[in-house]
Amino acid sequence: MINKIIEYSLRNKFLVIALFILIIGWGYWALTKTPIDAIPDIGENQQIIFVDWPGRSPKDIEDQVVYPLTINLMGIPGMKVIRSNSMFSFGMINIIFEEGIDFYWSRTRILERLNFAQKDLPEGVFPQLGPDATALGQVFWYTVENGYYCPDHPKLRYQEPGRCSEDGKELVRSDYNLGELRSTQDWYVRYQLNAAKGVSEVASVGGFVKQYQIDVDPNKLLAYHVNLHSMFNAVRNSNIDVGAKVIEKSGAEFIVRGLGFIKTVEDIEDIVIGSHEGVPVYVKNVAQVTLGPDFRRGALDKEGAEVTGGVILMRYGENPLRVIEAVKKKIMEITPGLPPGVQIVPFYDRTQLINRAIDNLKETLLEEIVVAVIIILLFLGHFRSSLIVSIVLPVGVLISFLVMYYLKIPSNIMSLGGIAIAIGVMVDAGIVMTENISRHVALSGENRLSTVLMASKEVGSAIFFAILIIVVAFIPVFSLRGQAGKLFSPLAFTKTFAMLGSAVLAITLVPVLCSIFLRGKMRLPEKNLLTRILMRLYEPVLRFS
Repeated sequence: MINKIIEYSLRNKFLVIALFILIIGWGYWALTKTPIDAIPDIGENQQIIFVDWPGRSPKDIEDQVVYPLTINLMGIPGMKVIRSNSMFSFGMINIIFEEGIDFYWSRTRILERLNFAQKDLPEGVFPQLGPDATALGQVFWYTVENGYYCPDHPKLRYQEPGRCSEDGKELVRSDYNLGELRSTQDWYVRYQLNAAKGVSEVASVGGFVKQYQIDVDPNKLLAYHVNLHSMFNAVRNSNIDVGAKVIEKSGAEFIVRGLGFIKTVEDIEDIVIGSHEGVPVYVKNVAQVTLGPDFRRGALDKEGAEVTGGVILMRYGENPLRVIEAVKKKIMEITPGLPPGVQIVPFYDRTQLINRAIDNLKETLLEEIVVAVIIILLFLGHFRSSLIVSIVLPVGVLISFLVMYYLKIPSNIMSLGGIAIAIGVMVDAGIVMTENISRHVALSGENRLSTVLMASKEVGSAIFFAILIIVVAFIPVFSLRGQAGKLFSPLAFTKTFAMLGSAVLAITLVPVLCSIFLRGKMRLPEKNLLTRILMRLYEPVLRFS
């Protein structure tokens, strides 16, 4: 079988070369499309449900919200485990699915059950399915900070003090508090960055969330004969715009609107909550209205100072490098719309970690090619022989990426490490085949097709099955399950793909390239000075053993 493949390849050289040129182009396309990350995602296949019920105790959350939801969510096809956690004003449900269950299919099934379970929940409680992201989805963090700007050119921003590049004036530092910066993050930055391609969610962190706070005086409520419930309903019902029809006047239509949305503290103070002895009672008569921060249970610290910022969550299955690039591009687009001096400053960017993993593979591949070329030049003294091996190595790597793309195996430290490990075997296969063909060509004195065919058949089967034996040794890795399987299976897969690719290349492309490039005078290895020295050193050891 192997000999027939070698013979067919040599008799159809241009067909083989054309096929591998196609594979090179196809593999390069797959290389650019394969998602690249730093480490493999070893987390569970899970979905998260969040439930807010402000002001309620963990006991109320558990009994009235989390428990009814958990009962309704049981029985979803493919579900393995369901866990819940109840806290003050907040509940969370984790649903873990079996491996192999499609990520978005499971979300669809959960949404169906949530719609059905809504009837069993208290009024005003709406469960929300978490973002379509995984634990490794946090690819980019940033802060919204005060910075420096030109007084006459507020769109020019600087991180360090100095002078304006336009007019030379002294730069002015912005002085927005954490509440104002958080408002900028919540109402401008977050929504704009959420529109970047591949972003699942932008979560705000740190700072203060502004809110209107009404501090009621119980004694004044009693004096004006107004209860707290009436006041609550009055404020809630006043925060609304009302639409009506139109009126016609002088041949023109005018839209009738009832404006009620609260915009200032004074709007709340002037809300009528009742009457006392025929006189309207306003909110300001019984309470003090202020604009203050919402209650919070955490903060964001940067270099000892409290800041506000956001976390970019990447959508499941996206390419982290492309998502981060889209986010950075979006930041550049929205920066002119920020308040004067305010800047978006990245402080976690996974790009560097990913690039180091890619550079490691590039360095390993380059080193292997250089070493292979030097070894062949030293022992064979023939440049075109070394060129053959240097061509085969990148082709084998591209074949690996081609298979990775269609099996949906992302590029990461483990998968790229498998390719790096396999490069040594890939080099060996090409060197053995090239050396044997060079030897026979040197003995025969000419590069006839029959000589190359005989030399290839002599070692072809041995090379192919030797690589298969190494591949078989990695079969137990594929039986790993759970987190160990997710961690090591990319390495085993890519190493297997690369070695199988090198085995195919050794019996197809390498003989064809040898028949084309091995021209002219060839020298036997025995006539090489370095080879003779090494053989004299090794021969006594071989005789002794």
